[in-house]
Amino acid sequence: MGSCISIDLSSLIELVTRCCGCLARQANYVRHLEENLDALQTEWDELRRIRNDVKTKVELAEGQQMKRLDQVEGWLEEVQNMESDVGELITDGSKETQQKCLGGCCPKNSKTSLELGKKVAKKREDVAVLKGKGDFKEVAYKLPLPSGDERPNEPPVGLNSAFNEVWSYIEDEQVGIIGLYGMGGVGKTALLTEINNKLCNTPKRFDVLIWVVVSKNLDPIKVQDDIGKKIGFQDDTWNQKSQDRKAVDIYSVLKKKKFVLLLDDVWKRLELTEVGIPLPVEKNGSKIVFTTRSENVCASMVAHRRIKVERLAWTEAWDLFKKQVGEDTLKLHPEIIALAETVASECGGLPLALITIGRAMAYKRSPQEWNHASQLLQRSAARFSGMEEDVFARLKFSFDNLQSDNFKSCFLYCSLFPEDYMISKETLIKLWICEGFLDEFDDFNGAQNQGHDIIGTLIRACLLEECSADTVKMHDMIRDMALWIYSECGTVKDKVLVQARAGLKKAPEVGKWNGIERMSLMHNKIVELIEIPSCPNLLTLFLNYNCLEKITPGFFQNMNKLRVLDLSWNRYLDELPMEISKLVSLQYLNLSFTNIKEFPVEFKNLVELKYLNLGSTIEYNMIPEGVLSSFTKLQVLKMHGCRSSDTSAKDDVLSGRLESFVKEMESLEDLSHLGITLKTDSALQRIINSPKLRSCIKSLSLDSFNGSEFLYMSFLEHMTGLHHLEFNECADLRDLIVQNSEIVSYPSFHNLCHVSIYSCSNLKEITWLIFAPNLEELVVQDCHRMKEVIRGGRWGESIEGRPYLNVFAKLKTLNLFHLSNLKSIYPNALPFPCLESLTVNYCPNLNKLPLNSDSAQRCRAVIKGDEYWWNGLEWEDDATRIAFLRHFQILKSRT
Repeated sequence: MGSCISIDLSSLIELVTRCCGCLARQANYVRHLEENLDALQTEWDELRRIRNDVKTKVELAEGQQMKRLDQVEGWLEEVQNMESDVGELITDGSKETQQKCLGGCCPKNSKTSLELGKKVAKKREDVAVLKGKGDFKEVAYKLPLPSGDERPNEPPVGLNSAFNEVWSYIEDEQVGIIGLYGMGGVGKTALLTEINNKLCNTPKRFDVLIWVVVSKNLDPIKVQDDIGKKIGFQDDTWNQKSQDRKAVDIYSVLKKKKFVLLLDDVWKRLELTEVGIPLPVEKNGSKIVFTTRSENVCASMVAHRRIKVERLAWTEAWDLFKKQVGEDTLKLHPEIIALAETVASECGGLPLALITIGRAMAYKRSPQEWNHASQLLQRSAARFSGMEEDVFARLKFSFDNLQSDNFKSCFLYCSLFPEDYMISKETLIKLWICEGFLDEFDDFNGAQNQGHDIIGTLIRACLLEECSADTVKMHDMIRDMALWIYSECGTVKDKVLVQARAGLKKAPEVGKWNGIERMSLMHNKIVELIEIPSCPNLLTLFLNYNCLEKITPGFFQNMNKLRVLDLSWNRYLDELPMEISKLVSLQYLNLSFTNIKEFPVEFKNLVELKYLNLGSTIEYNMIPEGVLSSFTKLQVLKMHGCRSSDTSAKDDVLSGRLESFVKEMESLEDLSHLGITLKTDSALQRIINSPKLRSCIKSLSLDSFNGSEFLYMSFLEHMTGLHHLEFNECADLRDLIVQNSEIVSYPSFHNLCHVSIYSCSNLKEITWLIFAPNLEELVVQDCHRMKEVIRGGRWGESIEGRPYLNVFAKLKTLNLFHLSNLKSIYPNALPFPCLESLTVNYCPNLNKLPLNSDSAQRCRAVIKGDEYWWNGLEWEDDATRIAFLRHFQILKSRT
């Protein structure tokens, strides 16, 4: 019995002891809450410092292309998650300790204090554990390099901008296929090599890097074999597999990898799926970068981004040339530097030419040698050392790749123009038509469309450069290459003779004309043609832009095959040799801007004529009756600016025979392009009443159109093809009237691109232009009463409630000259999204332009005027004035 009581008592004592211990611990949670909060804060502050140190190490490592360890990432996430919990506990605990009662000895709510005390103690332990885990010896590891081969490459010059753009797309997950295009020798392969080498030395997310040279003769199996070698397929079994089987094998490997495929020298579409290459998409993160000479290939390869590799700017080109020549050579004689700059400029910024010519000149030590090199490059670049093999032969691949002989002929024809010459697309196409290059369509409009298609193809093949919407030009080296091809790659010397803009004062001696097929002597200073050449094979003769005064009789007698003759812009030429009438193959005759006084009746024998330009032959009296109607194949007749010197003629087109002249034009079934100057309302009405002629008019000038103060613009209603409209010396004209809103739907207004107004002294405004949405050029000169170009509130705000917000939306050129009373162009600011040039001269009252801060954001126009006028302009604010200041150029004095 005593034993039992003893056992029970000891158990009771143990139970009581345990209960007391538990109560003591519970009491400690409450009693030491404030102390534990301070300890938690201290522990947390230490953990945050450790966390910050770890993050710094991780960021530094990642900056060196390393990847953070998973355990480090997990630890940082734990610390991040704990931060809010610790913050809440410290906030709640601070409130609890401030709410004690009995002088701060007892908690206000024992249960709440107990629970909070437990959480603080537990969190303190958790923080201490995380602190211990944060002692990392390493925070990141090096990524493996993609399996690729670094390729030898000289440091590229002038490719930084293109390189940075390509690299930004490689890092952009939205971009999978990148096309690099540009003319031959411009540095596309060098750029791709730089990309390759940076990828080789940049650990990142790509598993494999593959380089393949595709070349002109595309062989899909060769492409597969090059890819197979990089991913482990190169045994005999692989070599015996079919193309389809290889494609399956390649796909099975690459679909599991993030790859970069670099394709050099692509000439036509490579079917990626047929080779076995998975299409790069955001999901797989792979990339394909390729080089090509044609933008068309970029389109066919469905490149997400296209980057044109441009020629070098002068500074970069000069640096590259100097590097090839060597500073020692350049310092041998004080004259060599200037001569070297001339030689380098002949390369037109093309790295291939700069390197080839620079190396050839490295051993030239005298100014005479450098002078010779400069002259040789200007006259016959093919004869320069290394040009044929190293430059022309490589550039010629682009020519060889053109799709037909017609494309090739059209391309070669562009080399007949001077260096750096801006060639009118319209003129070029008409020449091609008359040369017989455009034969897909019988009608003129179809041939024109074919011509534009060819020009677009040549531009995208980087064989022509687009200067503007209306003009193209040929790079100097491409032109030299074309002339080399014209000479059968240097084997035939007398097929083409091009001495355009060569400073000639005399024509080449007649012995050089034998056997020539095309001759270009344009833009020289030749005064007379005295000798009679024999050139029975001559097809093309450009004599335009010379100083011709005399052409000897018989000059054209041995040119039976001649198709194109251009004598335009010979201002002193007033008589034509009768032998022109014997050029029975002639299809193109340009006599514009000459002083021809007579168009011989014998010219009616030129029955093959398709193009006749008599524009601005201001002393021209008449075309003999019956001559025009004999040109039954005529498609283009230009008489814009062609006026009679017979001032007594009041109602004619040329000189007193309006009705017969109009009937002759109407008889020309193929006529589709007519440019004409009219002087009277009766002449205008006669043309308007002719369905044939009004639909053919592309260019119309109303010259000295007097006798009426008003002209209703509805006369344009049926001139559906009108592109160019001019008013000249219409002194009585006060207003051009638009009667109703139906004019908005006239095709003539939608097609109108160029408007010129000269010496209409009583005209006050030309608000009707708001109805010409596609207007590209506006010239207004010597209209002394004009106060506004577009008047606000007349039609400028709206017609029938429809606002006109696109005024001058496509305007590229605006020239305002000698408008002494002009105060406003337009009452409100305009965006001018397409404006390239705004020229103002002698407009003293024009104190504000329709430009504001919004216009400044998109404006790319050059603004020309005199400095005094510019300084007097009013602006929205000073920031706008400063924004447009960089667009301003001082205009040279214009008389």
